Amino acid sequence: MDPRVVADVDCATGEGPLWHPEQKVIYWVDIPNGKLFQYHPATEEHELVFEGPPIGGFTIQEDGQLLLFMAQGRVALWDPYGDPDQELVVVIEEIPAERDNRFNDVIADPAGRVFCGTMPKADRAAHLYRLDPDGTLDLLLDDVGLSNGMGFTPDRKGFYYTDTRKATITLFDYDEETGAISHPRPFAEVSEEPGQGHPDGMTVDADGNVWSARWDGHCLVKYSPEGVELDRITFPVPKVSSVTFGGEDYTDMYVTTASTDNREEEGPLAGSLFHLNLGVRGTPEFRSRIRIPSSTFST
Repeated sequence: MDPRVVADVDCATGEGPLWHPEQKVIYWVDIPNGKLFQYHPATEEHELVFEGPPIGGFTIQEDGQLLLFMAQGRVALWDPYGDPDQELVVVIEEIPAERDNRFNDVIADPAGRVFCGTMPKADRAAHLYRLDPDGTLDLLLDDVGLSNGMGFTPDRKGFYYTDTRKATITLFDYDEETGAISHPRPFAEVSEEPGQGHPDGMTVDADGNVWSARWDGHCLVKYSPEGVELDRITFPVPKVSSVTFGGEDYTDMYVTTASTDNREEEGPLAGSLFHLNLGVRGTPEFRSRIRIPSSTFST
C-alpha cells in the first residue's frame, strides 16, 4: 500500500503526530509556525485548532488535554474540549538554558513522566530532560546534536533515543520505577551516503519493531528489535519527519512531513499528513500525568 495524503497542509515542519482515542482524531503540529492541527478519519476533514508560539511536541494527559512543549523551554496545557480562544495553563514558564532554543520531540513514559528533548540554535549542544509528575525537571543528556524520536521496548526495559545530527538511534536501559536511563549502546546508525537522510521521529509497534522517519531520505524505515533493517516505505517527499499508530485497532499509520516553507523545491505534497495501513499493529501511546498549577498566560 502506497502512502496517501489525508491532509494537504503546507507544514514547514510537520511533526509529533498522536492519536487521541477519546476523540478518534490525529493531532500534529507545524513546529516553527506554532500550529496544532486535527484530522478526523471518519469525515476525512482536517482543521487548524490552535496557533501560537513554536510547538516542538506534545503529550496527551490522562484527562485528554494536550501538554504542549514550546520555545524557550515553556510547557503549557491546551484543552481540546475548551474554548478556541482559551488561555494556556503554564506548567513551566521557561528553562534558562533553553531561552534561545526550543523543544523538539517529546514522549510520555509508562509512569506519566515526559522525556523532552531540545533543538539548539547554531552550533550549541541540545539536551534531553525528564519532566516528572510533580514538576521536577531533570537533565539526562547534555552532549546532544539534535534531540529527536523516542520510544520504549514492549517489555518497558529499554528506551530508544534519536540524535539526528549524529545520525544515530541509541538504546538505553530504562527503569520504569525511577525513570532513569543507563548503559547506552548503538541500535542503528544511518550511513552518510547521499540520499540516506537523517533519522527523525519514530515509534515502536506491538511486535517491538522500530519505525524511524528519515529527514531528506524520502522514507520510513522499519528495524527489527535487533536493529536490522526489515523494510523501507518510500514517500513522494524528501523530508519524512515522524510516525504514529492510530485508529480503532492501531493499524493505521500517520506520517508527518515537512516543506521548510519551500514546496517549489521540496515537492507539491511536502508538509502534508500521510496515511498508510500495512496490517502492522501499534499500541496506544502512554499518557502524561504532569501536575498542573493554577496560573495561566494568554497567547
